[in-house]
Amino acid sequence: MSDLVTAWRELSGRHATVAEALERELQRRHGLSRTEFEVLDRLAEAHRRHCRIQELADEVHLSQSALSRLVSRLEAEGLVERSACVVDRRGIYACLTPAGLRRVLEARPTQDEILERHLT
Repeated sequence: MSDLVTAWRELSGRHATVAEALERELQRRHGLSRTEFEVLDRLAEAHRRHCRIQELADEVHLSQSALSRLVSRLEAEGLVERSACVVDRRGIYACLTPAGLRRVLEARPTQDEILERHLT
């Protein structure tokens, strides 16, 4: 086995371990999947707390349709809202609500804890 294959397997295994721990603890403590948290976190960090759906899909490595379904779930929970782009009517924004901001701020320490435990 080459050193590259060994390195890839170690990286892949570590990623899977951290992703599973994040998924489990974010769900248990905050009712969020890892990907839902990632979307809320990206929106919380975005200028004016909103982002075009396509750009957000690229950032979290989801197809536009998969992200649209995820945003619909977050919208149903009152954590995000959609709004049309005033410059380009085809563009749709995902906008973080105050409830979404509260949820992501509550969940960030959990993410930090898991990352600290597994990556240091």
